[in-house]
Amino acid sequence: MDLGLANARVLVTGGASNIGRGIVHGFAAEGARIVIADVDEAQAAKVRAEALERGAAEADLALGDLTADGAGGRAVDPLLERWGGIDVLVNNAGWSVPGFIAADTDRAKWQKTVEINFFSAIACTQAVIPPMREAGAGSIVFIASDAAFGQIRQGIYGATKAALIALARTTAKEHGRHGIRSNVVCPGLVLPDGPGAVGTASLWAAGQDAVFNEQQIEYLTRDIPLRRLTNAADIANAVTWISSARAARQVTGQVISVSGGYTMP
Repeated sequence: MDLGLANARVLVTGGASNIGRGIVHGFAAEGARIVIADVDEAQAAKVRAEALERGAAEADLALGDLTADGAGGRAVDPLLERWGGIDVLVNNAGWSVPGFIAADTDRAKWQKTVEINFFSAIACTQAVIPPMREAGAGSIVFIASDAAFGQIRQGIYGATKAALIALARTTAKEHGRHGIRSNVVCPGLVLPDGPGAVGTASLWAAGQDAVFNEQQIEYLTRDIPLRRLTNAADIANAVTWISSARAARQVTGQVISVSGGYTMP
């Protein structure tokens, strides 16, 4: 099916590594114009080149820390200046360091998680609503997580992702009358598909075992009804579909888990 995303103006936050990279690849295959917002310049530049190779009409970078004051506007500005508007925002930037709630007492660590996962999404969402309202159309996709529904060692992270669901649904209710759709995609565990899939700023940069060891991954896979882990392309397929006004024009305020059935919200 043609999703009608050729030349769509798309901003993907955290677009340089793993899930974000896969989402950029997905929009590139549809012929979109893409801005990759990320703190990792070298990895973002690499993904920009990959996007152009995969069919993106154009691709640009918005570099910087999305938790800084005014960062949301600075990420959106390249789309407004170059292409006169924005059609799709994907709030994908995220961070997590697994830990038990009672033991996770390092305030700086969990504050970083809250700021990257939640505050950056607020800032970018606020920045895109005015141009989308003016255009009378737009799609905002929040990348949450199955951890939003409660998972061991994911308390702080899961709480930020649950907050994204509330933010997305409120956005859908407040701005649907302006033609703006707002939805959530919740990935299950998505492992990087190779060393080139992440940059030095990624939570996976220290290696897979720094986040989940092989035994944990084996146990997780057993609990998935489809018996396979999700990959970045699976997430990209859901995101491009739900972003498409042609394919999903009546879909807003919804939460879709892409996890092989691990969670069924």
